[in-house]
This record gives sequence, structure tokens and C-alpha cells, in this order.
Amino acid sequence: MLLSLPGVLLDDELKSIRALLKKAQWVDGRTTAGTQAAQVKNNQQLAEQDPLLAQIRRIVLQALHRDPLFFSAALPDKILPPFVNRYVGDTNHYGFHVDSAMRSMPDGSARVRADVSATLFLNDPDEYEGGELVVQDVFGDQRIKLKAGSIVIYPSSSVHAVTPVTRGERLASFMFIQSMVRDAAHRRMLFDMDMALVRLRQQHGETAEVVQLTGIYHNLLRQWAL
Repeated sequence: MLLSLPGVLLDDELKSIRALLKKAQWVDGRTTAGTQAAQVKNNQQLAEQDPLLAQIRRIVLQALHRDPLFFSAALPDKILPPFVNRYVGDTNHYGFHVDSAMRSMPDGSARVRADVSATLFLNDPDEYEGGELVVQDVFGDQRIKLKAGSIVIYPSSSVHAVTPVTRGERLASFMFIQSMVRDAAHRRMLFDMDMALVRLRQQHGETAEVVQLTGIYHNLLRQWAL
């Protein structure tokens, strides 16, 4: 499932992150790429040891944890601490690749299986040209370029790329999520059912039918969650 969620970051959170990034020291983005991805990755990112990254991670994770749509769509079990990247000048693109299936927590405490990948846009589309996230799926190439503070999530198994930035700079945070529900088709069904339940509650309130369907949703989640 490919899904865009607007307004994940509040305005003051976005301003705080942008202010922090003005002091950033960028390094080669290939430091976190797998073998195949490193051959086509040409961007910059904040170093794992950069104290600015820790501050930005706290803001981003706080925003994700309070967003009900993000929770419903990704059903996160573990989130690898988000990274921050920049596309600018000669380091301006990321060719087609697939994200590595397994990632290690920065402190080495655990591994995270990448079921869902996410890109959180940190500046607006009119601040740069190019820089579209292109995700290949069964309906053809999906080209995504969202307003600052919005996020797109998509299966980590997808082939995807970032087109060259030809003006300005593209700032984003990216992350990998291990979902409680490993099967992407099951996650999609649960998300569709959850959204239908939200609409039914708004239209009819907590009727007996809504309560019964809510029970089915949670029983399916119990059955499919790892």
C-alpha cells in the first residue's frame, strides 16, 4: 500500500527541524546503503553520531506516535530511528533500488525487519525542482512530491528512486518500520476496515453493528500480528 499522509509534523516542529538543519554537517549518504543501493545512491545525510540527528529523531518519532492514520496504515512494531538526507548540487539523486530487508538499531540492541519504508518531506515542492520519489507498483510508476511535514509510506519491497534535483535542495527524513502485521495484503485489509469503521462511527455512532465489526477488526489483528 502506498499512502500519503498530510500534516504529520506540526508547524512549530517543522520550524524546529529546519532551524537545526541550518547547522548540519552533511556526510556521504552511502554510509547507510546496502551493497546494491550504494552503487546508485548519490546524496548526503546527517551522520549517525551527529547530535542534531538525535534531536530531530525525537521530534519525528513524537509526531509519528501521535498520528492515528500512520498507526493504522503501518501498524508499527519497531521503527528504526529516522535518518535525514539532502539532495543538492552534484549529490542530487538516488537511482532505482530496493531497501535492505534487515536493519540494525544504532546501539546494536536489535534488528528491524523493513516491512514499510517512509519518507517525511521537510521542505515544500516549490523550494526545489526534481527530487520526486518514484515508486514502482502494479499500477505503474507513482511519482510523489509532498508538502513539507507530509509523509508517504510504501512497501519496503518496492523498487523506488529519487529523481535528480536540478534546483535548490530537497530535505527529507526517511525511516524503516517493522510492522506488527508482516503480510502487506493483511495490513491493507485492516487499514481499509479501520477507515470504514471510522466513517460508520461518524455517520451512525456506536451501533451494535459497529461494535461487532470493531471486534472482528481486533480479532483479525490478534490473529495476524506476530
